[in-house]
Amino acid sequence: MNGEWLIRGRDGRLSVYQVSHEAVLCRAERAPGGPWDAPRKVGGDLRLHPGPAIGQGADAYVHLVSWRSTASGEADVVHSTHFRPLLAALDWDPLGHPNDTGDRTGTPAVAVDAQGRAHVFLRNGGGGLSMRAQKQKGGWGPWRDLKGRQLQDAPVAVAGKDGRMEVYATAPGVILHWRQEKPAVKFELVESVETAARPGTLRALATSPERTTVFFTDDDSGELCAWRCGEKPARVVAAAGPGPVSAVRCEIDGHDCTLVAQRSATSGRVAFAAYPSEQEALGAAWTESGPELPADAMVSLALDADGRLVAATLSPSTGQLRLTRRKDEPGLALGPWQAV
Repeated sequence: MNGEWLIRGRDGRLSVYQVSHEAVLCRAERAPGGPWDAPRKVGGDLRLHPGPAIGQGADAYVHLVSWRSTASGEADVVHSTHFRPLLAALDWDPLGHPNDTGDRTGTPAVAVDAQGRAHVFLRNGGGGLSMRAQKQKGGWGPWRDLKGRQLQDAPVAVAGKDGRMEVYATAPGVILHWRQEKPAVKFELVESVETAARPGTLRALATSPERTTVFFTDDDSGELCAWRCGEKPARVVAAAGPGPVSAVRCEIDGHDCTLVAQRSATSGRVAFAAYPSEQEALGAAWTESGPELPADAMVSLALDADGRLVAATLSPSTGQLRLTRRKDEPGLALGPWQAV
């Protein structure tokens, strides 16, 4: 899944999204901090391809985007909105294809602006970046070509704290960065940085009111790095495993910190690292927690209704969901991992 899949809803309940048998499923707490419901299918009975994208707006509504097969044997993009975890999501709404027709062109990304409008991004058939956005008064605008070339899977998109949307994607030897100069205006390719970013490892996070940070693994050194527009990429810590990290901002001992998590490729446990937000030069170190997990296990982070850190792991091969919450203690002390 492209994006964080552990979500705190508008009513404070936590929910998780998972993929099973050509469908997206949602599980949710019956009440904040309480027991969990059984998984329920999202958006109806369409048969979906793997790799849905998940994004959440300031209104806490969840937007999901995926590819589905069409009757002609090709594919198009579909979108659904989930307003609250225990309510049924809207049926999948077809968005078409960035090249009008054809097979899948890349893994989608979705982010939501300050007005609650979803923006869908994906690599198009020409190797550039395409975008389609909801209109303020309903419906969708056309697919727009944001340019770029030789893009690799998959882009990531984030809504900054100042309301601007930002998008990142990798091409050979470079990370490309698109953004809006102000909310609700067109996107511009504003900057690129030469770096050996490993494809499929991007994760973006709003780390201050003015800036977002994109995390990636350097393919040459194996280091987890962070990059912000106008700066050089900074080393955070050696990557614990493959794929993107999960990342969240939280307060630790009175400090605004960025916490990243990843399944360790060596131990199979979840590794956590924290540092003061946007101060990568201070360094970070991994601390492992929980049991050994299957190789396909994913990690996602969120804050619960009380503002406490929650970490979740999910293994697609076993369907096993586990969660832990931060204890009411100094530092980053976590409670026991519980199977859900």
